[in-house]
Amino acid sequence: MTSSVGVVTPQRMRFDQPLPLQSGAQLPAYELVYETYGTLNAQRSNAVLVCHALNASHHVAGLHADDPKSLGWWDNMVGPGKPVDTDRFFVIGVNNPGSCFGSTGPMHTNPATGRPWGADFPVCTVEDWVDAQARLIEALGIRQLAAVLGGSLGGMQAQAWALRYPERLRHCVAVATAPNLSAQNIAFNEVARRAIVTDPDFHGGHFYAHGVVPKRGLRVARMIGHITYLSDDSMEAKFGRELRDAELHFSTQDIEFQIESYLRYQGDKFSEYFDANTYLLITRALDYFDPARAHGGDLARAYAAAKAIRFLLVSFTTDWRFSPARSREIVKALVDNRADVSYAEIDAPHGHDAFLLEDPRYLAVMRAYFERIAADVTPGARA
Repeated sequence: MTSSVGVVTPQRMRFDQPLPLQSGAQLPAYELVYETYGTLNAQRSNAVLVCHALNASHHVAGLHADDPKSLGWWDNMVGPGKPVDTDRFFVIGVNNPGSCFGSTGPMHTNPATGRPWGADFPVCTVEDWVDAQARLIEALGIRQLAAVLGGSLGGMQAQAWALRYPERLRHCVAVATAPNLSAQNIAFNEVARRAIVTDPDFHGGHFYAHGVVPKRGLRVARMIGHITYLSDDSMEAKFGRELRDAELHFSTQDIEFQIESYLRYQGDKFSEYFDANTYLLITRALDYFDPARAHGGDLARAYAAAKAIRFLLVSFTTDWRFSPARSREIVKALVDNRADVSYAEIDAPHGHDAFLLEDPRYLAVMRAYFERIAADVTPGARA
């Protein structure tokens, strides 16, 4: 039987040692916001780190006491009796530097100027985020993680953990992800970024000082992104060519079709809570991730460092943003290294967003694999 982790409280940890970044810059003293669910066992061997995707945060499961609608973004996956069972695992959700959800980011004060960082916040890579997370894990007294788990951009962080700290995790679970972005994906990100930076209210990224938010750009960026998270079939099934009103209005400005209404709603909602500079930073981190680049484009050589880790890769048939073919590239690189890898390709209609949804076959795969992890890291546990 499954239930919720209940009310959870975000925690905050400060790091006074600057974080060196791949760009050559460094992030001075910074804070990370995180949440934990479950109990760390006596051996400190049952910790699972969950890495968030583009617009998510540290709030993975449960509710915040002051907001009854604040259900964690992966609450169907993490909790008592759920695939990532918090009766067995100590689960950690962490918010990355540069985010707008509490960890040090563009909205916080730049100690060098006394003003918000804005566009001056240093560009972080997926690897930089993982380095920051590794410090948190160390500060929590965890020498080795049972698993690092992530979907989409979170899956890239899970990969980076396996490649950067192979001795510090036993399992890597990467869902709906890729070893790098395709040119098409980089193109989508670039269009979204241009929508933001050309918004008259952007002010070069220092819009906080002007008391405005570049909502028009954020709306368009979110609409572009949202289209790529859905499959053609799911959009057709949900909206088709349905009109909002009974008749055509012969307008090029007004909403005519229901899909237009839906996208504008998603864009409006996003522009109310997400930070424009964070969107620029995160999409650039997506663009940059490419572990094979340091190995002449040879992904198998990149993964040689991680061959002692056990992997689960999961993809979805209708995910055209991070298609199954991209996951199979990672699987091949692991097989070439004779690594222990499991791969599941789920026939699901929902597109990229399937990794967040209630698909029984997907959840069954995850449950079975995490039962294996529990048996692996907890002596005497039932597999």
